[in-house]
Amino acid sequence: MPETILVVDDEPSILEVMSLYLSRDGFRVVTAEDGDKALDLARAEEPDLILLDVMLPYRSGLEITQTLRGERSVPIILLTARTDEIDRINGLELGADDYVVKPFSPREVVARVRAVLRRSGSADRTSRNQDSRLVVGDFEIDPSERLVSVSGRRIDLTATEFDLLQFMAKRPRQVFSRAQLLDNVWGSDFVADESTVTVHIRRLREKVEANPSEPAYVQTVWGVGYRFDGGGTE
Repeated sequence: MPETILVVDDEPSILEVMSLYLSRDGFRVVTAEDGDKALDLARAEEPDLILLDVMLPYRSGLEITQTLRGERSVPIILLTARTDEIDRINGLELGADDYVVKPFSPREVVARVRAVLRRSGSADRTSRNQDSRLVVGDFEIDPSERLVSVSGRRIDLTATEFDLLQFMAKRPRQVFSRAQLLDNVWGSDFVADESTVTVHIRRLREKVEANPSEPAYVQTVWGVGYRFDGGGTE
């Protein structure tokens, strides 16, 4: 059975677009345009994840989050306006699993949904006749064919570069030290110093970044390590 996603927003265009993208990737989608209907559907449908706008008629997304957290542990991703930082903070404090800032890329939202479902342990990635394909932001990664494309442009990577990108892309925005990348990508029995990671990161950037000196995707977190940002912004 496909995982069920409840999408809640008072903008019909967002409901339509997200329903299309999520359905296309194999999810079952139910929608609500106000807070009262959202809470009713959350209880009746018991979705695997809720994509929830903060500003809603009748009942806010924050109120719904707080109410549901007292009832069950359904994963929740908040949709917030760019200026509503306090809502994002409050939402996470109330128990939301993630948030997406409007305006957003539907593909990035689908990737976030998959990531949260993966972390929650409720499901493996769901897709339509392509179980292994990973989409994160502008990146599409096909492990079965070991192919990578960025905005539709195919990128030729070595085996190690592919493994490095795939490991980070599966965990967007998560920061990894060089030692962690060595252990997880190269293997714990691989004998090398951390400069190996630095070199591969540089080569990977030269292939996937429009401006490798100012990377938008494979980013450095100074003093810690690296992260992959599927949104393509610092």
